[in-house]
Amino acid sequence: MAYETDTTATLARSESGDLIASNKVEGTTVYNRQGDKLGAIKNFMVGKRSGRVDYAVLSFGGLFGLGERYYPLPWDVLDYDTEQGGYVVDLDKSKIEGAPWYEADKEPAYDRVYGERVYGYYGVPF
Repeated sequence: MAYETDTTATLARSESGDLIASNKVEGTTVYNRQGDKLGAIKNFMVGKRSGRVDYAVLSFGGLFGLGERYYPLPWDVLDYDTEQGGYVVDLDKSKIEGAPWYEADKEPAYDRVYGERVYGYYGVPF
């Protein structure tokens, strides 16, 4: 088997209709069903043992990086829309504004209590 030295070609080839490279998730726009831009994926949180993505952290609000807040979304509330080239959620801005959030220097301890709070807010089983 020949190995590619071009990382970009390797990443593109490793994707399919159901897979995406992690570096392409970060920065992807998140929209609501009405097509309003809500923010972008800052990163996602993966279980060390399960390998399952539990949260997509939405960067929302602020201006030029000032006052920006991070909103963990249960991964299961996101749908990828190929036409928009981003993730779509059944939420409006007011629902997100009332959701659990944190600032860059105050990341939560993603423990069970926090997970139940976040998932519960969005009505998703933890």
